Amino acid sequence: MSSKQLHSDYWKRNLQIVSILLGVWFLVSFGASVLFVDQLDQVRVAGFKFGFWMAQQGAIYVFVSLIFIYVYCMAKLDKAHKVHDTEDQEYDI
Repeated sequence: MSSKQLHSDYWKRNLQIVSILLGVWFLVSFGASVLFVDQLDQVRVAGFKFGFWMAQQGAIYVFVSLIFIYVYCMAKLDKAHKVHDTEDQEYDI
């Protein structure tokens, strides 16, 4: 497989990961907080309506979790395409 094909495959997979994570973020932030708030408010968490809790706290927890998931997925993708950092690598800044 050529270098150009490997580069194209890497970015295609990167965009797939970003698309999936943004979709989850949209569903949680907009879906749980606006679209499905009436259904979620039927459930109470620690005395609060679940839709309200998702808008105020849950979306933030999910967003931070998505950052860690993205880092994990990209590290795995970098190793698969052999573009990961090594400890003895130096950067010119």
